[in-house]
Amino acid sequence: MDYKIATKCVQAGYTPKNGEPRILPIVQSTTYKYDSSEAMGDLFDLKASGYFYTRLQNPTNDYVAAKIAALEGGVAAMLTSSGQAANFYALFNLCSAGDHIVASSAIYGGTFNLIGVTMKKMGIETTFVNPRATAEELEAAFRPNTRAVFAETIANPALVVLDIEKFANAAHAHGVPLIVDNTFPTPINCRPFEFGADIVTHSTTKYMDGHATSVGGVIVDSGNFDWMAHADMFPGLTTPDDSYHGVNYAKDFGKAAFITKATAQIMRDLGSIQSPQNAFLINLGLETLALRMKQHCANAEKISAWLAADPRVSWVSYPALPDSPDYALAKKYMPNGTCGVISFGVKGGREAATRFMDALRLAAIVTHVADARTCVLHPASTTHRQLTDEQLVAGGISADLIRLSVGIEDADDIIADLDQALAKA
Repeated sequence: MDYKIATKCVQAGYTPKNGEPRILPIVQSTTYKYDSSEAMGDLFDLKASGYFYTRLQNPTNDYVAAKIAALEGGVAAMLTSSGQAANFYALFNLCSAGDHIVASSAIYGGTFNLIGVTMKKMGIETTFVNPRATAEELEAAFRPNTRAVFAETIANPALVVLDIEKFANAAHAHGVPLIVDNTFPTPINCRPFEFGADIVTHSTTKYMDGHATSVGGVIVDSGNFDWMAHADMFPGLTTPDDSYHGVNYAKDFGKAAFITKATAQIMRDLGSIQSPQNAFLINLGLETLALRMKQHCANAEKISAWLAADPRVSWVSYPALPDSPDYALAKKYMPNGTCGVISFGVKGGREAATRFMDALRLAAIVTHVADARTCVLHPASTTHRQLTDEQLVAGGISADLIRLSVGIEDADDIIADLDQALAKA
């Protein structure tokens, strides 16, 4: 039976059999016993499924990955140690030295640095494009060696909503997949696969965990991209892998090819595995994800409207506001709500923003977002401080931008805290 998404948050992934634990167990073991060398050898040759070392796979992790795949409507998923690792693995699973990526310029600063600086040192070039680029401008960014398109469904912290269909059409016209980071809206509010995205990533540290207890990431594959139709562009997936005795991922694993390669090859060699303990905590967060997202969004909609009407506030960016330039896209791709993050500026610029944040009592200044508790951050001096002024502008980030992550407290209490802090700004 195909349950609704709120039910999947609670029930998907792990289904205990007769006499088994009702709650997802933590398999806190690095290794697994087998009765014969042949049985173990079959695992190493990918001839059989099972577990032999937690750096590659672990039952607790796999149950949680299966739940997230079900929420996104994908065929398979793999947990990673962080959202940053998820984005790197998703891209590195397709790209090698000499390849090229087209990426939205409005993305999280750490991801911008990963793609634009670190991966460049590995010989992988990136062309960054405005997420609001026309189809013609987007087309001009592609090269013969382009192997992937990357973007965020809601940009952190610019809150630009991605036109998923436009980016998917451009990617597919060039025979490459669209990878989208769906962290902010979560699958509760946005289902990128339904609009043409091929691979989805998340920082599970954010809303999926929801309580600031565990760092993690996940990659989900839709199973829709035909790797063999573009075999010459993706030899890592469509030609024999000598490190696994000639396994051809696309031919041998079909729709599970991408995640199988990411697990068997990339995770094997780089090892950014998520701990079973963290996977267990993320599963607890997932069980209430549908409930929390409703409260996050309801609070953010009320608070963003209050901020927009306050004369002490110079500007407000929130996709669900009717005057947002992304309002139509938000209604198209996220009709039930966007996220709980608001960006705004305080009159008086950077100095006023600092005074405002220092005066907050309920909201905390933390390097985090998408928590049950309300928190704030000044990206230009923290998460995005490695970017130049030009890169900040390209990413939709101004020097006075305050990122407000609205929690699930009573909205009136959050507004009261903002009001008294603005009075001191």
